[in-house]
Amino acid sequence: MTPSTPTRGQVERTLVQRVQALYRERLGHQPSKITCQLSDQNVVLVLEGSTTQPEQLLAQSGRLELAEQVHSDLDDAIQPQLKTLIEETLNVSVIELLSDATLASGRTGIIALLTNAPEVRTPDPTSKIKRKLSSTSEKNPERTAS
Repeated sequence: MTPSTPTRGQVERTLVQRVQALYRERLGHQPSKITCQLSDQNVVLVLEGSTTQPEQLLAQSGRLELAEQVHSDLDDAIQPQLKTLIEETLNVSVIELLSDATLASGRTGIIALLTNAPEVRTPDPTSKIKRKLSSTSEKNPERTAS
């Protein structure tokens, strides 16, 4: 691991930004919020506000089954691109991509199963403590009793 290796948080933020861009470019729709959790050989993404306006319109007009089919077809179409995006970002192969959505809540859950854990840098926890202690001591210098 080199200092140029990104931290887990940096990798998660990069994935979120790239997934947002993919949805915007390919579907003309950007989810309102995406959360990402990288753990060992898995990546979990939760997309809020992931249903497009046509899907929402179909669901609201009582055509829920068609809305679900449209969402499923769009999901099938974007999955290969999403798989490639994850592989390029993590430099690890994706074994399988699992995805499901709930139109009622507008959320989509995606789990990517990876061949192995991506290389990420773990920040030194003592450096964070040292920075915190340093900033605290600068704000509140110790007083000596006389």
